[in-house]
Amino acid sequence: MNFVSGSTKKPRARGRPRRFDPEQAVAVARDLFHSRGYDAVSVSDVTEALGINPPSFYAAFGSKQGLYARVLERYALDGAIPYAEILRDDRSVAESLLALLEEAARHYGANPAAAGCLVVEGTRCNDVGARNAALAYNIAAEEQIRDYVAARHLDAADSVTDFVATTMFGLSAKARNGHSLDQLLASARLAGSAIEFALRE
Repeated sequence: MNFVSGSTKKPRARGRPRRFDPEQAVAVARDLFHSRGYDAVSVSDVTEALGINPPSFYAAFGSKQGLYARVLERYALDGAIPYAEILRDDRSVAESLLALLEEAARHYGANPAAAGCLVVEGTRCNDVGARNAALAYNIAAEEQIRDYVAARHLDAADSVTDFVATTMFGLSAKARNGHSLDQLLASARLAGSAIEFALRE
């Protein structure tokens, strides 16, 4: 390659530079999936939001489902409800489950533009692969609740876990439908009272 004598222009580095940060792409996609739902977000929506072309997208993630898997992984690390911190051994099971439902209410209703739980809402999507990916995280969370309850209330573990999971699904749906935080907390606390009654010795 020839350069004009006296030119201050530096030669271009070999190789094609990355035009976007994949981690930033995951953050942007997370907001899109959370606010619109998986089915309503297209690859073109993501590439347009990132200002990249489809080949760059597919090179980084392989598919929309591949990106969604990365989104769920990130959500589990820094966006999901901290089950381990809430399901504590230094208080009763009923108290911990009430705290869990209250946290779910606050979590799901915190952002009206992206209300509800990313995982819970993902379990309702039409794409089988994406739905199964979300279900895997949902099942893991339910197993964590069941193990916690079973340690002190073995006979009630299945029924209480089902009730908590059903309540959390309902809170997520109501948050997406526009319920206020006060409404969500009221439902969480009513469910907490039912759990306390069910676990009375």
